Amino acid sequence: MSQQTVKANEARSRWREIVDGVLVGGDVVIERYGKPTVAVIPYDDYLALQEELEDLRAARRADAALQAWQRDRSLARPYSEVRLEMVEEGLLDE
Repeated sequence: MSQQTVKANEARSRWREIVDGVLVGGDVVIERYGKPTVAVIPYDDYLALQEELEDLRAARRADAALQAWQRDRSLARPYSEVRLEMVEEGLLDE
């Protein structure tokens, strides 16, 4: 499998070619200002990776929350308060 790197401006003008290339087995990384920003991968690969992506994103949010708490410990809230909020939002069973 090949990987190609394309600048964002170039990706705009070559979008169909990029999508066609991904469909035949390549991945494309799109850079903005010289930094990798997004990756274009086949949809079946995306579906296969969804659970891992959710875990990765949750870990990033947790790390950001931890860092914010370490900078300002007054951000802490009692677990009972957080739990009640999660139950009300349907994110946690009673």
